[in-house]
Amino acid sequence: MKSWGGFFDPEKLKNQLEELEKNLQDPDLWKDHKKLNSINKDKISLETKIQEFDVIETKLTDIKDLINISIEFGEIDELGNQNSALVELNAEIDSLETKKYFSRETDPNNAFLDIQSGSGGTEAQDWAEMLYRMYMRWSEDMGFKVKIEEYSVGDVAGIKSASIHISGQYAYGWLRTETGIHRLVRKSPFDSGNRRHTSFAAVFVSPEIDDDIEIDLDMSQVRIDTYRASGAGGQHVNKTDSAVRLTHMPSGIVVECQDGRSQHKNKEKALSLLAAKLKQQEIDSQQESIASERKILVGTGDRSEKIRTYNFPQGRVSDHRINLTLYNLSEILEGKIDELINPLIAEEESTKLANMKNE
Repeated sequence: MKSWGGFFDPEKLKNQLEELEKNLQDPDLWKDHKKLNSINKDKISLETKIQEFDVIETKLTDIKDLINISIEFGEIDELGNQNSALVELNAEIDSLETKKYFSRETDPNNAFLDIQSGSGGTEAQDWAEMLYRMYMRWSEDMGFKVKIEEYSVGDVAGIKSASIHISGQYAYGWLRTETGIHRLVRKSPFDSGNRRHTSFAAVFVSPEIDDDIEIDLDMSQVRIDTYRASGAGGQHVNKTDSAVRLTHMPSGIVVECQDGRSQHKNKEKALSLLAAKLKQQEIDSQQESIASERKILVGTGDRSEKIRTYNFPQGRVSDHRINLTLYNLSEILEGKIDELINPLIAEEESTKLANMKNE
């Protein structure tokens, strides 16, 4: 059993939670909705981590008690059951340990997972459906909610493409390393000659964009112009320069407001409108970037940059990015992909840290 530390320091987490709960008692906080939402998000995240730790602790205590009882009464079969339970518990701990590598801003987000069959007709489409089933079962095992956004049935068998929305904490963090070309090697059940075939399918994972993006408006980049508000027909509705025009110089976005009677009120409303437009621009930019990346990768599903090979004759799965080979192909296709995901995420973070040290 591993010792706890680093990502899971329960006392530290509980102290942080207490501090957040104290902050939530501040009546002034409720006037700042952005800060309130941020604190509530942090609170939910801490509560989830503490709950996960408590569940592990409870399971470990139960296993210890059952082992002691089994030894006392000489129940050999029950000892074997508890040994299996310990192996499963250790796998849960490995998954929790992997979470310490989730440092990207979008890691906690929900995810969209797209699958596109490559050329090759029925064989490739059947392979795409096998991947679809693998990710669906993995999501169910993780307790994530899954919604089918698009599902295009193949000509004879399998699917041409599919898109699923996976909801759950760190769904994108867990799945982001699955993006790439997945290759299948097998004797085709659709070939009367039972010849070996190689098929490809592209998988693309993207984060669901959080519309709760915070915009820090640098007023040094905003030009403020005031002018006299006009009514219908160009008539001036008052004799002071109460209308406000804001120009955000980096983006070129211009907003105007003349609804209020005072310049102060109009400026306040214009700033709010400018922040909203900048926020939408950031969301659109992120979505365009994701769409562009998806188009490049998914295309026809035939790109040469393969991340993983699933070899049926040898019963093995090889991830080419970290030279990892596993000989439990059947289990992996049933959704047991944590043995692939965990070392990939850990290796990615190690490489990132090494690059930072060399800079």
